[in-house]
Amino acid sequence: MFDRDCSKTMFLVLGLLLSLYAAAEEHNTPLAKSKTAAAKQADVVAVVDPAPATRLKASATAKPPEAEAIVEKAPPMPPVVINAPEPVARNKPHKTVVPRRVALASPSARAETPPPATENVAPAAPPHSLHWSYEGPTGPQAWARMSPEFARCGSGERQSPIDIREGMKVDLEPIIFEYRPSPFKVIDNGHTIQANVGGWNSMRVMGRRFRLVQFHFHRPSEEAIDGRQFEMVVHLVHKDSEGRLGVVAVLVDGGVRQPAIQAVLNNLPLEKGEEVAAATNLDLAQILPESKKYFTYMGSLTTPPCSEDVLWVVMKQPVQASVDQLDLFSRMYPMNARPIQSAAGRMIKESN
Repeated sequence: MFDRDCSKTMFLVLGLLLSLYAAAEEHNTPLAKSKTAAAKQADVVAVVDPAPATRLKASATAKPPEAEAIVEKAPPMPPVVINAPEPVARNKPHKTVVPRRVALASPSARAETPPPATENVAPAAPPHSLHWSYEGPTGPQAWARMSPEFARCGSGERQSPIDIREGMKVDLEPIIFEYRPSPFKVIDNGHTIQANVGGWNSMRVMGRRFRLVQFHFHRPSEEAIDGRQFEMVVHLVHKDSEGRLGVVAVLVDGGVRQPAIQAVLNNLPLEKGEEVAAATNLDLAQILPESKKYFTYMGSLTTPPCSEDVLWVVMKQPVQASVDQLDLFSRMYPMNARPIQSAAGRMIKESN
């Protein structure tokens, strides 16, 4: 009896559980399916559209009422972003870095664009640096064509040297030479041997005072007197306070040794362009002739740029130099004299 009652009870309980399970299954299946579909739809909308709530509401209109209610009440799901950059912290200032643009010009454009002007651009070569000479293609006949600054060498009307003839004999004032022993330096400038003189040495002539700057040599003499040229000539170059030049020409014949010329030869530099300071002073008065009579005329430099308005004083009496002194200079410069130029009717004065 008891066993039958227990069996009936168990069957009743089992039937009740099955009924409850069936009811629950019937009630829960639509909810689970709707929830799953809504979640998938939300995931898709989150990826495609930054406004998921609006799209979810529109896409869920075809769903059962239960699903729509559940979706509207469900909390919004975070959007799924693929390959998004890391977020920038809002509490820190953000500095925008602007990349620098580099313009790459084409090779042709770079070639056509001139370089910027600088202060280190090399200047044009001065006229005296041009390679002129006394012979050949760069000799006196070509000087005027070598540079515009040398134009006077071909077109000038008062060029030097000249052949001094038929000077007007007048009572010229005597030249006052104020020469004294002075320091000097010797340089071979590529055209002659030159002595740069220190101290204060001057000459007074025609009411003007000129200071001696340097003297140099030409062989044979550039000047001629009545058609005669001499073994050598010494040109003593002076300058006054206004920058005007006065050149004294001392003619040199063969004879005894000349002490001033020897002092220069003793200090010859070993290299061209090298300036050598002499250890002793030079007595410049030794280079002048005993007689101070002279010719004078207006002429030019006898080397490029052949500038005119130079006062020339040519001493009438020559001085002497020994054969070995003349030969020594000839070994360096056998000929460095400009040819005779036309006097062109210039006035030449001669002291009585």
